[in-house]
Amino acid sequence: MLTAFVGVHLVNHVWAIFGPQAHIDMMDTLRRVYRNPLVEALLLGAVLVQMVSGLKLFAVSRKQLPLSGFDRLHLWSGLYLAVFLLIHVGAILTGRFLLHLDTNYYFGVAGLATFPFNLFFGPYYGLAILAFFGHLAAVHQKKMSRSVLGVPAGGQSWLILAGGLVIMLVIFYGLTNGFTSVTIPAEYGVLIGK
Repeated sequence: MLTAFVGVHLVNHVWAIFGPQAHIDMMDTLRRVYRNPLVEALLLGAVLVQMVSGLKLFAVSRKQLPLSGFDRLHLWSGLYLAVFLLIHVGAILTGRFLLHLDTNYYFGVAGLATFPFNLFFGPYYGLAILAFFGHLAAVHQKKMSRSVLGVPAGGQSWLILAGGLVIMLVIFYGLTNGFTSVTIPAEYGVLIGK
């Protein structure tokens, strides 16, 4: 459930290449599903379960040696995702319920498009996307043993990683208006100290 949501969420961010309003319009459509109280509760529960189980697995797995490259990727990407989800979900809930902001395109872009905040938010978001695809690639490496369309299992995992890198670059391009300036509405200034 969580992987499906993150996948749809990333597609929404890719949609930013068509402009902020296109991103917001898609998000508004998707919110009809994931902001349903039951679905949202299930998603928040899935985030909590993923974080707790991931942290437990991290504590156990890091003691097992030797670890392959994909095992280490699985371990460290999972740890990063647990920390990212805690911060990201907390920020979204704070924005919605305490700051009374629409946590849309501008909520996410305020820090990404503003110096010096972009020095933190660029790597923060970029590593989250790469960690997600790294985690998928590592799980795929463990579970897949046959070639598909002539690509061996190990090669498939590398393709997942490469695809994640491309998607990250497309998302950054869209969210930053083609790496140019983005005008942040005044109500989001609270996020960047204005």
